[in-house]
Amino acid sequence: DVVVEEFVKGVKRCFPHALLQWEDFGKNNALRVLNRYRERTCSFNDDMQGTGAVTLAVIHSAVYGKNEKLKDQQYVIFGFGQAGYGIASTLIQGMIEEGLSISEAKERIYPIDKDGLILEGMSLNEYQKSFMRKQDVVSGWKLRQEGRVTLFDTVLNARASVIIGVSGVKDAFGEDVLSQMAKNTAIPIILILSNPTKKSECTPEQIIKATKGRCMIATGSPFPPVKINNVEKKVSQCNNMYIFPGVGLGAIISMTSKITNEMFIAAAKALASLVSSQDASQGLLLPDIKEIRKV
Repeated sequence: DVVVEEFVKGVKRCFPHALLQWEDFGKNNALRVLNRYRERTCSFNDDMQGTGAVTLAVIHSAVYGKNEKLKDQQYVIFGFGQAGYGIASTLIQGMIEEGLSISEAKERIYPIDKDGLILEGMSLNEYQKSFMRKQDVVSGWKLRQEGRVTLFDTVLNARASVIIGVSGVKDAFGEDVLSQMAKNTAIPIILILSNPTKKSECTPEQIIKATKGRCMIATGSPFPPVKINNVEKKVSQCNNMYIFPGVGLGAIISMTSKITNEMFIAAAKALASLVSSQDASQGLLLPDIKEIRKV
């Protein structure tokens, strides 16, 4: 903490309009450091805020394609470190803009970590406590194993329409989870965002097989095009590079004193608005990666 404090003071003294990007501070320090300095200096955490914004953009595109809204969905976030927390926090802001209260928005988010659904009474980090669910939420649920609420249990009982993987656990989304997503909703939104590829929760091909092609997909790692009903579709790579360069450049040009959550929400909306009809027809939920410089 002393080193970071002295570093920030030095940057502000020598480069008063500089932008600081907090990177790889780990789940126990990332939010604490961000909150300590977000009002004092122009800074952001890309692992949390950038990931949250690009994920929000993907979901905006997907629900628009379904003629639905963010607030209509039930979200399961598998892996609740700094990326999962960032995604959940950004989704909350997005749903608040659609008219929900904070508590109403949180009721639509089911965070899962290594011990299952994050529930009141567990040994949790401070940032996890803000999204933990109360025990009475699961009191009437049908569980595979009494005393532990698994990923499948949550997808089944919460009737999840969006599932987001940021766990780094290979093959975590089995056929049972994926097929249940397709039973929950006509077109499930399935985001497998862990990278590299060897840590992906599943593959696009597995999603397509389990859902019989009724799905919207984005990945954290690059995947080749896939075939849905014999039609080749591209797979969007949900990568922070769509967000943080623009946010950073905008902050430097405007010489803003701080970067707010609202700026990331605006960036997510702007990114989603750039998905063309041609992109959508190819299966993309973000602009084609070849157009990244224009974005």
